[in-house]
Amino acid sequence: MAGTYNDLYLNARKRLRAVGVEEDQLEARELICYASGKTREEFLRDRGFYASGEIEERMEWLLRRREAGEPVPYLIGEWDFYGMSLDVDNGVLIPRPDTEVLAQRAIACAQQVKESCRVLDLCAGSGCVGLAVAKHVAGCRVLLADVSDDALRVARRNVRKTGLRGQVGCERVNALELPPRGVGTFDVIACNPPYIRRAELETLDISVREFEPLLALDGGEDGLDFYRAVTSDWRTALRQGGTLLFEVGYDQADAVIALMEKRGFREIQTYRDGQGIRRVVEGHL
Repeated sequence: MAGTYNDLYLNARKRLRAVGVEEDQLEARELICYASGKTREEFLRDRGFYASGEIEERMEWLLRRREAGEPVPYLIGEWDFYGMSLDVDNGVLIPRPDTEVLAQRAIACAQQVKESCRVLDLCAGSGCVGLAVAKHVAGCRVLLADVSDDALRVARRNVRKTGLRGQVGCERVNALELPPRGVGTFDVIACNPPYIRRAELETLDISVREFEPLLALDGGEDGLDFYRAVTSDWRTALRQGGTLLFEVGYDQADAVIALMEKRGFREIQTYRDGQGIRRVVEGHL
């Protein structure tokens, strides 16, 4: 006899914990909702009901893929970020809670601009940061920029999904090169660039190393290639008095501060994530 939805959920949690998944409750819930086609509210309502054999088989298929390291957001094709449900696939990094600190600061800085605010989400990936700004800052214009065609495909889907087409555009841009002609200037540039040191890529968890895009991870030999390029070459795309915001690795804040100071940025501050790590560096031109 098939088990209940609650049986499937508890079994999923047990198996996820066995392979070292810390957020076993969250992941088990998301997998069973996807396997059954239920919303989170419907799953909670129906936990005592029996699931069909088809749903059990689908859940087993998903769990085996997760046990092999494939991240849940890629399995279900979406993930939550800053109150939005965004499409994701293996062409973009999975939006993480740490990056919500960058979005929060970008929103705050954009809100301080009195009119005609323009925001650039550089190395945008899924577009999560720029879309959060557009959603929370009325009237601002946002450009999602990335060098990856796969990322831009996902970002465009998310622009449509969030209903923000009137505020948000997408453009193929290489952050390691000078700003393209016609891109204009911005009041806020928010950048979550690749920042993993090349030698450390092989040490990453299998869920990152084998499934997330290398292009969005590799920050060069010391992890600072993009910070050097953006602080140097993208100053011309920032309006006088504008704000440059970076997400940084766990031990990179001081190095990025030094690069920004060298290029004339002032009033530099850092902001910590939920683990107390200096995750965002902010400076003004």
